[in-house]
Amino acid sequence: MPLTVLYFAAARERAGASRESLEVPESSRVAEVLRLLTERHPSLAPLLPHLRVAVNQQFVGLDAPVPPDAELALIPPVAGGAPRLFSVVARPLRLEEVVDAVAGESAGGLVTFSGAVRNQTRGRRVLRLEYEAYAPMAEQKLAEIGDEVAARWPGTRLAIVHRVGTLAPGELAVVIAAAAAHRAEAFRGCEHAIERLKQDVPIWKKEFFEDGEVWVGLGP
Repeated sequence: MPLTVLYFAAARERAGASRESLEVPESSRVAEVLRLLTERHPSLAPLLPHLRVAVNQQFVGLDAPVPPDAELALIPPVAGGAPRLFSVVARPLRLEEVVDAVAGESAGGLVTFSGAVRNQTRGRRVLRLEYEAYAPMAEQKLAEIGDEVAARWPGTRLAIVHRVGTLAPGELAVVIAAAAAHRAEAFRGCEHAIERLKQDVPIWKKEFFEDGEVWVGLGP
């Protein structure tokens, strides 16, 4: 199916063009299109971790489907801004990745939160947790939380990465970092992110016990 790919700023320089047409398989997702683009333009590969992708002028995640005749844009960080990190991933998490996304010389306070799987819930031993997400919407909502934090505590930067799939006790399910000029704003931003994450982000977890299983929030 045909797509139109738009390149801006550093992405335009790496690709050597501001736009081009691309044929991709039916039902392709963003990650598959990016793979094809890096095969065509290998110099784009080092830039990918710093890019955001928009499909038909809406920011989307790597798992988002790409419709036929879509306009897909590679968006580098805007002038004066740092790369934003709001991701849902199916791999082990590292706290360093969110710290690196928000740290800087202007940040006098940097607060992190690591949410790990517990080995028991209300006296029942947890064998494992399974996390499921509506990934494109979840990443959009995580980014909205980042915008909320920046609006309430100006200058505060936020990064969130949440894991999906099967997790054993002790494994990290979410990592959050908030950086600000002063520690109070960093603490408040991180706490706000944790609370908002539990309210509106479409990520679900199922707990597995020795004697049963339950979707959290729905009861036994």
